[in-house]
Amino acid sequence: MTTQKLLSDLFAEFPLAYSGDFGGDPPVGGVVIDSRKIRPGDLFIAMPGGSADGHKFIPAAIAQGAAAIVGQEQIDGLAVPYIRVENARRAVTYLASAFRDYPGKKLTVIGVTGTDGKTTTSNLLYHILIAAGIKAGIISTVNAVIGGEELDTGFHVTTPDAPDVQLYLAKMVAAGLTHVVLETTSHGLSQFRADASQYDIAVVTNITHEHLDEHGSYENYRAAKGRLFELLAETLEKVQGNPRLAVLNRDDISYPFLDALVQSNARTRQPGIERVCYGLSSDADIYAGNIRYEPSGLVFDICGRDFEVRAARSNLVGAYNVSNCLAAFSAAVVGLGIDPQVAARGIAALPGIPGRMERIDLGQNFSAIVDFAHTPNALKVTLETARQMTSGRVIAVFGSAGLRDREKRRMMAETAAQLADISVLTAEDPRTESLDGILDEMATGAKSQGGREGKSFYCVPDRGEAIRFALRLARPGDLLVSCGKGHEQSMCFGTTEYLWDDRTAMRAALAEFLGVEGPQMPYLPTQGK
Repeated sequence: MTTQKLLSDLFAEFPLAYSGDFGGDPPVGGVVIDSRKIRPGDLFIAMPGGSADGHKFIPAAIAQGAAAIVGQEQIDGLAVPYIRVENARRAVTYLASAFRDYPGKKLTVIGVTGTDGKTTTSNLLYHILIAAGIKAGIISTVNAVIGGEELDTGFHVTTPDAPDVQLYLAKMVAAGLTHVVLETTSHGLSQFRADASQYDIAVVTNITHEHLDEHGSYENYRAAKGRLFELLAETLEKVQGNPRLAVLNRDDISYPFLDALVQSNARTRQPGIERVCYGLSSDADIYAGNIRYEPSGLVFDICGRDFEVRAARSNLVGAYNVSNCLAAFSAAVVGLGIDPQVAARGIAALPGIPGRMERIDLGQNFSAIVDFAHTPNALKVTLETARQMTSGRVIAVFGSAGLRDREKRRMMAETAAQLADISVLTAEDPRTESLDGILDEMATGAKSQGGREGKSFYCVPDRGEAIRFALRLARPGDLLVSCGKGHEQSMCFGTTEYLWDDRTAMRAALAEFLGVEGPQMPYLPTQGK
């Protein structure tokens, strides 16, 4: 893998306007956006940010040995070359790609975005590629698999920063991989982290109520997701060819907007773009029929324009996962030409996703599940699925994050009041907000739907104690689901990330409840209060 590039080399194919000169054209040993990580010879990209402006750290970067600086402000008289760009955050992805010898050009890149189901769909696609004998890698919020190396990315990770994305892609090229599935979040898209990835296939799962704290409105959030399809139109010709396929969810409210966007790009920017839609009815190009929900998972037919796969199986549960399976199937079969039967085998090969409807069983006489549902829509489909899985009561433990979309708090509590028999409201990354205040907002939402505190819902601030409390309420045959944390490995109070895993917490609480050996309950600062 490349270890050094001349500064001018990084700008040889730079697609954006810039000014300044390369001075002595120094060799660059890395592209860095955090001045604290500067090593001698690195290129420092100074980006404005919400909490700090990188331009203020330029003197420190130079003192630590930065070979050159890229920034947005007019700055003169630096001891090293300074290149000015209009948008430093957008520039970094192209510079990081150039430093890594443009790995996206050498891979078939499949991007997956959406509010819910991104990680599941990405992993389904990865298993389909492996079943087809394709040398593939994956970068998702749960895991990154590069050749024989698996990296844990569950510590509050969204799409990695641009230098890391390009590093992972370059590692895949070096490992001899030909395809990559890249889960791409709205944050990653709006912050240009993956712009130079050279997408060949773009997949959307759904676009529902989420991240409005960052994007301001649903329309802005939808537009951020839509950038994935705009990037698809910008992909350069590749030696191995370009599928250029947009995969859309016919059942989602985002469909008319994205369909129009794709068609507009196909007319004005990239005539080779194709589209395929999937769904749960025959209105879609690829759709599911004869869906059966079994204790071991899903069984359904997959119908297309000129094929039918009967009794496809998945270890996943819930109607929403039928949609995720169809999304992955459509990308693989239509975009890559994989045989439909092989794609179905890949779907069946996925055992499950960490923290997604994951059963925790220590021998109790009720079901205990950990799920990542942290949006109103995700909680809705999780509780609907839970209802299908039990003839007993559904008990939901969940919270709502601080410093994030406040409207979700009310909406999630309203959803649970409608669909769960009992809700236990608790902490989920309160950050610097008042946890009691968050719980009050959630309680108001529950009450608006007829919820009665102390009867149908309870407020238990400490998450570990909330899970213990819910276990004590459970009767034989009930289903308890703890939502919102899933695979994540920490919880934020104030500005501190405390080690936390909902699955460990559930096992610890169950072990105490059953009087058997088990892990210790992870510590949170709310314990004992």
